[in-house]
Amino acid sequence: MDLHGALGEKMPNCTTVTEFLLLGFSDTRELQILHFVIFLLAYLAALVGNLLVITVVTTDHHLHSPMCYFLANLSILDLGSISIIVPKSMANSLLNTRTISYAGCMFQVFFFFLFYSADFAVLTIMAYDRYIAICKPLHYEVVMNRRACVQMAAGAWAAGAMYSALHTGNTFSLPFCHSNTINQFFCEIPQLLKLSSSDTYHRELATLVFSVFLSLGCFAFIIVSYVQIFTTVWSIPSEQGQQKAFFTCIPHLIVVSLFLSTAVIAYIKPISDSPSLLDLLATVLYCVVPPLINPVIYSMRNREIQAALKQLLHRLILSKNNMHIFVL
Repeated sequence: MDLHGALGEKMPNCTTVTEFLLLGFSDTRELQILHFVIFLLAYLAALVGNLLVITVVTTDHHLHSPMCYFLANLSILDLGSISIIVPKSMANSLLNTRTISYAGCMFQVFFFFLFYSADFAVLTIMAYDRYIAICKPLHYEVVMNRRACVQMAAGAWAAGAMYSALHTGNTFSLPFCHSNTINQFFCEIPQLLKLSSSDTYHRELATLVFSVFLSLGCFAFIIVSYVQIFTTVWSIPSEQGQQKAFFTCIPHLIVVSLFLSTAVIAYIKPISDSPSLLDLLATVLYCVVPPLINPVIYSMRNREIQAALKQLLHRLILSKNNMHIFVL
């Protein structure tokens, strides 16, 4: 038997997949509209919140600090991660369709992994920034200078791009012959691996081990940084100094905890053969909630950002009133 014959017996009638079918939240039109409205409100809230953070950080010279610079990067990444997922899901509900092209699916996987992994890298850098600021304050301006901050942020984006390219190439090099139905409302790698007609055990294992290794490395770095931070904080004689140090660290710790807990819930849970409400809720939890909540956490805990936001809103209201008077 020749090679082509053997392959023909193993993979009969293998047709190349040109599009995938995403999971809808419901087949009922009223529930589809409800899903569209809920996602639209969440997306607009995330859009406004993150754009406000980016605007105040870039326009207010009082916020031109390393921490705020990384916070602006975090907001850009959050905007990217939610924008690559939610609008497509909203469009599918509104148009009563489930399709996404093969190229569109690859686009989703690549950019979602890029934004999500770079997001974690920036959170790790922010822990380092807090460590230098609190534990080595005399060296802060030297270590966290403008050039170093730009290089760190660029390194986070580059690492995210390489990590994403590795996972995307690894996933889409597989043949998809048996099915094109994804049991998720966006192109998620575990679901795509399940659709492959080849034996994906080794690829799944390699992907999992590599992801866990990098995640645990970043997580360990964050934990070690904060152990040293809190050790230093407890030794500060001034209660006011302790409170100020805690207030600068608590938002970051909340964001890191939210980021990791939602990702663990989504990826550690077993992948079911049939769609379930739990799977959808878990995915919404780590795709939609962090970009929506992060600006709120930072603006509520950072007095400088609060003051800058109030000034920005005050200027916008004044300019609107002046424009209204001019028109009259």
